[in-house]
Amino acid sequence: MKDFKQWIWFLFFGSLWGIFEVIFGEPFFRDKVPHASVFLSTWAFFVLALARGIRNIPGSSSIIGIFAALFKLVNVSPFFCHLLGIITLGLAFDFFSTLLLKPRRSLFPWATLTGILSSYGGYSLFALIITYLIRYEYWTSGGIEKVLQHIFVEGSFASFISLFIVPLGLWLGSREKVLEEYRSKWASVGAVMALVLFWTLGRVIG
Repeated sequence: MKDFKQWIWFLFFGSLWGIFEVIFGEPFFRDKVPHASVFLSTWAFFVLALARGIRNIPGSSSIIGIFAALFKLVNVSPFFCHLLGIITLGLAFDFFSTLLLKPRRSLFPWATLTGILSSYGGYSLFALIITYLIRYEYWTSGGIEKVLQHIFVEGSFASFISLFIVPLGLWLGSREKVLEEYRSKWASVGAVMALVLFWTLGRVIG
């Protein structure tokens, strides 16, 4: 039962990330909003940090990222690269938060470093995979210049915002009151109700 409850929370955080992608992501890219990926990735890092603040479980951020990508895939018809972007952000945050966010460490400096490295790591992983492994034409046509711009321009914007958003998410998630609520059965019931709302809203909007 405990494992089942944990998976409900993984799905909840993945859907919380995914609904933002559905509501804002598609319009952002369709309307060519400048630095659209930065707005989306910083929300992703906030959700991931909040989840790790509540329960610092290695591997959980990757699972949440997969659920977020699944949410977007089911509710809209996104480009493959958008799904890859979501998953690589989850993988990068998972790697650096597992490496840096150890028990009994001071929260703020390690949280800021996690945000910075996750931003550059996620943006780098995505750009390299989509350009040189998958060889998606939109990216290969831009060559190394497009890769470097994505990493060092978009990634730097995301990194700067993550200086604040990741510590905030971790701080909120690790509050004693939040932890008490998380452990209650009513919180799990609320998470299920929120999931129904997210997925219904996703279908209506998508």
